[in-house]
Amino acid sequence: MIRLIFVLLSLFALSSHAATQQTLPPKAETIINAENVSQYSAFLDAPMVKLIKNNSVSILVGEHFDIPQNKVFLEQTEKYKGTANINASTGQLLNYKEGLPFSEEPSIDDPLAGLKIAWNMRYAYGGDTSIVDPFIWDYKDMKSGKIERTLRFVGKTLRYKHRTTLSPTPNLPRNPAAIFNGIYLLAKEPFDIKNTQLLVHRLEDDSARERSWLYLSVQRRVRRLPAGQTTDAFLGSDIMIEDFLGYNGRIKDMTWRYLGTKDVLTPFFRYDQIQHDEAADNGKYRFGEFHGQGSCFPNVPWQLRKTYLLEAVPTLAEHPISKRIFYIDAQTHIPVAARNYDRNNKIWRVSVAAFAHPEYHLEENKGSGVAIPALISMIDVQANHCTTLKMKTIINSKRVRQKDFTVQALRSKGK
Repeated sequence: MIRLIFVLLSLFALSSHAATQQTLPPKAETIINAENVSQYSAFLDAPMVKLIKNNSVSILVGEHFDIPQNKVFLEQTEKYKGTANINASTGQLLNYKEGLPFSEEPSIDDPLAGLKIAWNMRYAYGGDTSIVDPFIWDYKDMKSGKIERTLRFVGKTLRYKHRTTLSPTPNLPRNPAAIFNGIYLLAKEPFDIKNTQLLVHRLEDDSARERSWLYLSVQRRVRRLPAGQTTDAFLGSDIMIEDFLGYNGRIKDMTWRYLGTKDVLTPFFRYDQIQHDEAADNGKYRFGEFHGQGSCFPNVPWQLRKTYLLEAVPTLAEHPISKRIFYIDAQTHIPVAARNYDRNNKIWRVSVAAFAHPEYHLEENKGSGVAIPALISMIDVQANHCTTLKMKTIINSKRVRQKDFTVQALRSKGK
């Protein structure tokens, strides 16, 4: 009898050990591929697991590190902690001052938890300005690996309100429309779209529709974009204007639901520790690389990070996406990945954004307290196609001027 009990206890210990082994996170330098991905599937998004199983990509696990946050933003968050709240019936943010609106941990029992994370995503600090130059978009066939088209842009962002670093703070003058932030794109190549420009004004009042304009170089005129066109493929890519900055729509246009917190492998990396493209920006800057099927995936280490899962369901039935699942980094509050479902509720596109540690990037980015966007992929898993973005990003650049974000500037630059 004693021997039988001993055997049973031994078997229980072995089975418990096996279960524990299966849930252990991967160690740094582990390469996750089709052979071992099942062992680590708990730490990856489901569509990424499927892509790895199909030998579309492998992942190198890197060491975890913290992203130093902007000191002024942290001080503001602490100063105004508990001030902001949400109108439960409209979802509108109330009494917001500065910093992160909601610094407490989300609770699955809080019906407003999803909205709180969405508002944190909106106001997470990404710099008072940013400039991306060069900004290279490649359209790729995943089956053949062929680059079908390459676009070269200059991209800029500008915060009109809730600034921390560049004078004047906290708000820019001459802002009667109460713009929160602006996005500007100028096409440099190829010739057929040269000088095409996009301008987006995101207003502080989320109940107001964003204002977007497009200057078409072929027509040589500015036209205001209707709301529906922000969900069209932008210049034939796999990306919508609504996808910019992770999510460039109104909070009120989605129903937000917090799905829980988990440790997930996400592509945060040190720029000084990755392979670089041999030819970029005439030798002034070396981009990171893409790899995997069609060269559609950022070739950087992925590290285990605390992540909030957030579901967003469009309120309009005609929206091309039935829902999004965002993976929000818990430290920086930025979306690092998402999966988009089509109207039939099937996986359509998977987005992956790789961010660099600011202290190991360009000299201008040190001390910014901002994770640096460097390599982004939007992968259409239904069409076996992807659009990849390579970015030389500088945060808080003084080259970004308020007058660049006007309709008049679109006209003058297009001439």
